[in-house]
Amino acid sequence: MTRDLSRRKFLESLGVTTAGVGLSLFPDMAEPPRALSFPTRTLGRTNAKVSILAFGCGSRFLMYDDEEKAIAALHHAIDLGITYLDTAYAYGDGKSETRVSKVMASRRKDVWLATKILDRTRDAFLRIHSVGHADDLKKIEAPDGALKGLLEAREQQLTRFIGMTSHISGEVLATAIQRHDLDCVQMALNASRNGRFEELALPAAKAKNLGTIAMKVTGQEFLLGSASGKADIDSLLRYSLSLPVTTAVVGMPSLDMLEHNTTLARNFSPLSDDEINRLRLQLAPSRDGLEHRLVGHLDGPTAAPHLFCV
Repeated sequence: MTRDLSRRKFLESLGVTTAGVGLSLFPDMAEPPRALSFPTRTLGRTNAKVSILAFGCGSRFLMYDDEEKAIAALHHAIDLGITYLDTAYAYGDGKSETRVSKVMASRRKDVWLATKILDRTRDAFLRIHSVGHADDLKKIEAPDGALKGLLEAREQQLTRFIGMTSHISGEVLATAIQRHDLDCVQMALNASRNGRFEELALPAAKAKNLGTIAMKVTGQEFLLGSASGKADIDSLLRYSLSLPVTTAVVGMPSLDMLEHNTTLARNFSPLSDDEINRLRLQLAPSRDGLEHRLVGHLDGPTAAPHLFCV
C-alpha cells in the first residue's frame, strides 16, 4: 500500500473525507468524549473539555516494540481518563497512526484526536505540523500554501478545529497567531523557556483565546536529571501545567511512566510564583542546549528529515 493510500485509509477511518500528506486536524465527532474522572480544562475558543494530560503518540509511543503492548497502553491511558491524543504520519512513517487507528475502532468517542500532515501546499491541508522559521511560515501563507487548504477544511467541516505547532521559534509562532484565524496552537513550553514561546507565543495565544497545548515538557528527556540545568519529572510537568495552557502532551513509553504521570496530573496543584522562578533559574543552563537539540528534531523515524515533527 502506498503512503498516500495508507494515509487516506487512516483519515477516512476518523471521518475525514480527503487525504493529505502534511499538516494536522481535529476530526469531527458524532458527540464529545464521555466525561471521565480526570482534571479537564477548556480548549480555548473551541469550548471542548480535554484532560490536562495528553498522550503523545510520537517516538516514545513507538518505543513499545510490540504493537499489542502499545495498543494496550493507549487503551489504558484512555481508561485512566486521558481524553486528548496527539499523533502524526511522520511518527514512524505511519506506524503511530496505524496503532492509533486500531484503538480508535472502539474508542473514537472517548477522545479528542489531533494528527498532522507534512506538506506546505494547499492540497495538503488540515493542521500545520511544526512551523519552523520565517521562511517556513511564508510558504504556508503563499496563495497556494497550506493555510488556504487549512481554512477550507474547516469551512467545509472536514475538520472541527485547526491550528499550528512549533518547537523552534516563539517569535514566528506569535506572528502566525496574530495574523491568522486559528483555533489551537501547540508549542514547546518548559522550564528552560527555549524558543521564547512562553514570552512571545503564549501571550499571543491567550489574547485570542486559543486552545494552547504544551509539548516538549521534558525536552525529549534533555531536561530530566539531577545535574546542573536538570529537574525531575514532577517539577517539569507541574511547571508546564501551571502555565495558562489547556493540556500538556507527554510521551510515556512505559506503563510505570503512564501511571506516575496520570497520578501527578490527577492530583495537580500549581507551582507558586517563587517555585516557578526557582525552577526557571535551575533550568536556565539547559536552554541553549535544548534549542540546538530541537533544530531539525524528528520525533520518530521518518522519510522526511527536513521536517520539524512534534
